[in-house]
Amino acid sequence: MPLAIRPNCECCDRDLPNGDPAARICTFECTFCADCADNRLGGRCPNCTGDLVLRPTRPAEKLARFPVSTERVTKPHAACQ
Repeated sequence: MPLAIRPNCECCDRDLPNGDPAARICTFECTFCADCADNRLGGRCPNCTGDLVLRPTRPAEKLARFPVSTERVTKPHAACQ
């Protein structure tokens, strides 16, 4: 299954377009910006406790077949308040 690129940080709602070097994901593809991942969340996903790592950049041909999601995802996390 292809990676679902979420267009924003689930913590602070920062825009994270494809290829943004600040985008981080966990095993379950929860998406956060580098600032939230490092400074608020300690490098761990608050949803699944998995490690947050760099989100890979999707090649143009894959984006054409599997477009980026336009659904913005924000969840209340204690560390983000």
